[in-house]
This record gives sequence, C-alpha cells and structure tokens, in this order.
Amino acid sequence: MMSRNTRTTLLAAAVLVGVLGCKATSPSAHADGTPTAGKSLQLGTLAFKPCTLSSPFSREALEAQCTTLQVPEDRANPQGRKIGLNIALLTPEKEGEVQPDPVFFLAGGPGQAAVATYPQVDAAFREVRKHRNVVLVDQRGTGESNLLSCPAYDGDDMSATAMQAAAASCATQLSQKADLRFYTTTEAVTDLDAVRQAMGVAQINLVGVSYGTRVAQQYAMRHPQATRSIVLDSVVPNSLQLGNIFARNLDDALALQFAQCTNAPACKDKLGDPRAELDALLAKLRAQPVTVRYRDSATGQSREDVLRAESVAGLVRMYAYMPAAAALLPKLIHEANAGRYEELMALAQMMQDDMKDAMAMGMQLSVVCSEDADSFAAATASSDAGTVLGDQMAQGLGAMCAAWPKGSAPADFHKPLAGNVPALVLEGEFDPVTPPRYGEEVVKTLAKGRLFVLRGQGHNVIGAGCMPKLFAQFVEKTDAKALD
Repeated sequence: MMSRNTRTTLLAAAVLVGVLGCKATSPSAHADGTPTAGKSLQLGTLAFKPCTLSSPFSREALEAQCTTLQVPEDRANPQGRKIGLNIALLTPEKEGEVQPDPVFFLAGGPGQAAVATYPQVDAAFREVRKHRNVVLVDQRGTGESNLLSCPAYDGDDMSATAMQAAAASCATQLSQKADLRFYTTTEAVTDLDAVRQAMGVAQINLVGVSYGTRVAQQYAMRHPQATRSIVLDSVVPNSLQLGNIFARNLDDALALQFAQCTNAPACKDKLGDPRAELDALLAKLRAQPVTVRYRDSATGQSREDVLRAESVAGLVRMYAYMPAAAALLPKLIHEANAGRYEELMALAQMMQDDMKDAMAMGMQLSVVCSEDADSFAAATASSDAGTVLGDQMAQGLGAMCAAWPKGSAPADFHKPLAGNVPALVLEGEFDPVTPPRYGEEVVKTLAKGRLFVLRGQGHNVIGAGCMPKLFAQFVEKTDAKALD
C-alpha cells in the first residue's frame, strides 16, 4: 500500500512558496570526497578550494570554488553557537575580465538550498558568468548550513491537532541543534551581507527566485548602498502576507491553463470541461478513495496504492507550475473519471518521490511562522472550500505555527520596497503561486523597475526563451527600461 505520508507530502508541498518539484543532489567534490583539480582562490578573508557542483537535472558537473563562513546563530550572543554558511563560487573562465560586483543567486522555498539548486538554472547565467562571479550561499537552515529538516508527517490524521503535534515534535528534535527563532529572512539577509563583506566587495547583484525574491527585497531595503541591482523572478511582494493565497491563485491559474482546452473545439469535444471534470473527480475521491494497480515509474514494477483527493489536488498544483507538463492534466483527469486511474496514480507517486527531501521543512516553518503566522490564523476564518486546494493547508499551517518557536521581524518588514534600485521583475502568465499582478504591485514603487510577463509560462521563468540574454544585458547595464 502507499506510504501514509504520500498524500500529506503532496499536500504540504503544495503550500510551499518556491521553485518546487525540483530535486538536486548536494554539491560535492569527487565521489570519493577528494577535491577537484584546480587552484585555490582567496577573496577578501575567504579562502576557497576547488569543488564540483552536480545535479541529476544538469548534463554536466560545474567546476566551482567552495568555502565556509562561520557566523553567530544569535548575533546578540556572538560567543554562542556558530553556523557554518556553505558557500560556492563560480568564476569566469578568463580571470582578467572579472567585474567587481558579483551575482548572488537566492533559492526559493523557503527551504531550498542555493548550492544544490543552482546547477538546474546555470544555463540562464552563462552570459552573466562570462564577466562576473556567481555566489551561492546556502541560507541558514538549508543545505549544508545547519540543515533543519524533519521526517515527513506519517499519519492518517490530517486534523489541526495532529499537524500541531507533528510540528511540536519536529521543533523538539531540531532544538537540539538550533535555536529555531534565528532562522528567519532577516537573519539570512545579515548573513548575506557578512559574506559580501568577507569577500571584500562593495556592491552585489541579487537574483531571487520565488521566496528568494523576498530575501532580495529585504536585502535591498536593509543594505541599499551595497545593492547594485536586483532580479526578481516570480516575485513575492514585501507587502504580501502569505495567508491562504495558494488556493485562489491556483484556481486562477487553472482557469487560464484549462482554457487552452475549452477554447479548442477538438480538445473540448474529446475531454470535456477540464475544471468540471476535476471537480467531479475530487468529489468522487473525497467520498471514496480508490485502490489502483499501476506501474511504478522508478522500478517498473506493478504495485497497488490508494488514490485520494488530497494526492490529486497536490499533483495538480505541482504540475501547474509547469504549463507544458500541465497540458497532460485534462487527459489524465478525463481518463480517471472514466475509471482509468493508472497514469494519474503513477504521476502522484512519482511526484511524491521527487519532492522527498526537496525542502528543509524546519527552516520553512521558522520563516513563515515568524513572518506570516498572523495571516495563516486569519485565513482560517474564511473558507476556500470551493477551490481545488480548499482551506485545509492554511488551517494546518496555522496550527503548526502555534507550536513553532518564532523569531522577530523588523516593524517595516512588510513595507513595499521603494527607491531607485535597478530592478528586473519577471512573471509567468500562468504562474499558480506568484501571478503577474504581484509583479505589477512591486514595480509601482520602484522608479527603475520594469516588469516582464512571459506568455504561456509558469513559475521560475528566468531561463525561458530570450530571458537569459535580457537578464545578462540588465546586469551589465542595470537599465531594465532600455531592454528590447
């Protein structure tokens, strides 16, 4: 039978604000742990050693330089516990052409590690890397910077009480190695500036994806003189408190994506109205989950699992991040309504496997519970019962945050970023979590900001089409409005 945490993992994963669905191996040297060939590098006070970054989703390993910077966990107690920030550096091939302002890549989630995630987006940075160093810092609580990760909840009870108890257990476990109050965005921003200072550079360029855009905006607010430019891909506005934004945003994105079928007579005649079909399938599975025999994509073996509404809802949201993949959903949903569940079940299981260990859930809770807990609590007062995801996730997160140690945020944390920092803002037309209207909101207060909405795209769009070229031009000239 299916692991009991399958539907919980998918449902919890559907809450995340980030790239999601991406799975990367941790960076390493060679398989035996020895350093890669090459010379060491000194930047400021940081001594780097050659290393290799790898990912199952990239064709080749990336030669890099790696080091660690020790920072206080609690800066009010500098003699207390230290965190070793894991840092990787990718340098231009021609040393004489290196510009003085590096590019910092900020991963999504919250909970993804920059060093492990970057190889998947390296192609978008190829032009930028010709003249600038690219710096990757595993945010505290992720990757190899004191990872805060707990096993997925493994219970059938999805009530708020059960989720709160699971969070309390996770907090107790992680508190042996960390004070969970000090793993917030604000602390991470201070870490980034510590890395900048240690490298001995005056200004940096920030590239944030999804949650990473929150980090970039907060850094630009706190350290404007050190911020040369920012690129915000799939932006989360500073002013936004998460609450239950997920359910409505997904429904809006699905309406746009499913319209590609309903507006095509051949598709509609064969598959019907995808949203109506999805609603019917979810209602059927909520009333009675279905046992399905299917072929496991990883092993090729036949197995039997239970398909539940929560699994389908989580799968739909994960695929909505990638419109090209989501184009499969109308067909799979139609077949499931006709009693053919095999392919949908196989995808749900594959997605659960891909999402395993993709996020540092402890770090994520430290961030959202410290910065957005009030909005989760408020969201439970209104129902999104008519949506694909419903309000169960907001209620569950609210309950988990009630048991999680919380840090503090500056009084102006949710103030919109304003000023003259050059900003390139990117959104996907069909993004199910950070829709184009978020980008419109952000650029209103940025005199040198410009929004690009990429038609037909979903979440994390910096690598789509001509964006890598425009991204490189922006970093070079810091003039978004001059881009063609």
